[in-house]
Amino acid sequence: MTNAFAASTLALITMFAPMCAAAQGTQVNFGGFQQDTDAPVEVTADALSVDQTDGTALYQGNVIIIQGEMRLAAPRVLVVYAESAGRIERMEATGGVLLVSGTEAAEAERADYHIDSGTVDMAGNVLVTQGANAMTSEFMTVYLDSGTAEMSGRVKTVLQSSDGDASGDP
Repeated sequence: MTNAFAASTLALITMFAPMCAAAQGTQVNFGGFQQDTDAPVEVTADALSVDQTDGTALYQGNVIIIQGEMRLAAPRVLVVYAESAGRIERMEATGGVLLVSGTEAAEAERADYHIDSGTVDMAGNVLVTQGANAMTSEFMTVYLDSGTAEMSGRVKTVLQSSDGDASGDP
């Protein structure tokens, strides 16, 4: 192994150590996903059905949810209201979900946003991109108050070198 290759490998490991830790089941830093969970929530969609008996609202077709800098898009979102004061308790997005904040993005088959706890649980083929780097897993919980996340279920991390060449050639 050449000294230049060893030095560049060590630099990459040091630079991406927080992301490598994700592969071991520890926390991942998502500074872009740090969010004021008390900010107003805006929901737009092609159609809305409200069920007064169980306190839900079903948004369908091109659903977009905005809270501060965070955007969530999905074909279908069920909004569940708390029993008191008509406050949103949680949102269940299904059918392919995209969560974006700043330059960070996450995709999954479904996402459950728990308003009170400030968490987003994403499940099913989770893909996270941070710049040129990507991580996949089966499940991820994003903690919006701290801007961190935990991934589990066969976690895979793909790290790009600083020049964008993932081949590993020196």
